[in-house]
Amino acid sequence: MKTFSGRLGLQQRVLPSYRAPFFDLLAQACGGGMSLFAGLPRPSEGIATTDELRIANYKQADNIHLFGGPLYLCYQRGLTDWLADWNPDALIAEANPRYLATPSAVKWMRARGRKVIGWGLGAPKLTPPRFLSQFDALIAYSRRGADEYAALGFAREKIFVAHNAVAPAPKSRPDRRPEITDHLTILFVGRLQARKRVDSLLRACAELDQKVRLLIVGDGPEREGLEALAKQAYPSAEFIGAKHGEELRPYFAQADLFVLPGTGGLAVQEAMSHGLPVIVARGDGTQDDLVRESNGWQIPPEDHAALVSTLKTALSDGKRLRRMGEESFRIVSQEINLEKMVEVFMDVLNSVIQI
Repeated sequence: MKTFSGRLGLQQRVLPSYRAPFFDLLAQACGGGMSLFAGLPRPSEGIATTDELRIANYKQADNIHLFGGPLYLCYQRGLTDWLADWNPDALIAEANPRYLATPSAVKWMRARGRKVIGWGLGAPKLTPPRFLSQFDALIAYSRRGADEYAALGFAREKIFVAHNAVAPAPKSRPDRRPEITDHLTILFVGRLQARKRVDSLLRACAELDQKVRLLIVGDGPEREGLEALAKQAYPSAEFIGAKHGEELRPYFAQADLFVLPGTGGLAVQEAMSHGLPVIVARGDGTQDDLVRESNGWQIPPEDHAALVSTLKTALSDGKRLRRMGEESFRIVSQEINLEKMVEVFMDVLNSVIQI
């Protein structure tokens, strides 16, 4: 694994549970250690957070949330105090102008002749080019995000893409799938909430020309309503309940196609590591590099007709599904995984910082 000999500080608004393995792997690659500064979300955001890191040091920020919606701002009290205590050689900060304490952190680092790297999805609407100019380099989650930064005038050679990953490279190939039959299995894994659009998936299955087995793995506030809808729209749908880790393996093994009709979806990469082709709703750009014509389909969000037509296309050729599943496995094995993500961060740190 590539390494960085210095001491790293990393600022985030919050610490989602799914990001902890990445931060620990990143800390493992830093010779001087790594400290993470992050606070808590608003309760209404429904973000599953953690304060448990095995390798990285964690300092909880005092997040002050201001306004809401498109006017949302966040001030992280204690940011410069943390910098003084940790005294990093380099700082990676979220490149989001809504986070009001960032300029003071940049100023603190600059006064000591140290570098600051921005990291983010891309440029939110109305991002001032001057805000981006304070960073020595930028790390984008996707090629789309990199293009957004470049469009605002940030030097292309100082923009790096670390494909957003939530899982390590698979350690072994998935079990060989059985021969394709006339009864294909569609799998959904995720929290049962409105934005996941499982209601649309139930209705879409009812509109198919062929009978499919639909497995819905997960739990959440919409479960009761979805089960009631299923009785009317698609009575054979199977609600499995919440499963995690190794409990998910048999459901991935039974599936022929993974479908995520709504936003979010940490399970997409896991499905791909089990050799499944995928259908996902187009989102913030992080799916663009992960889901390609060779391994799946991206559909417009909130477009039921597109979901139905894409399902019909996908299910029309079982052998193609198997080939696409092989490509899914190759992508997460060789291109988009936690190890590859850390490698990019190491490349950026070593190209920008001279220890």
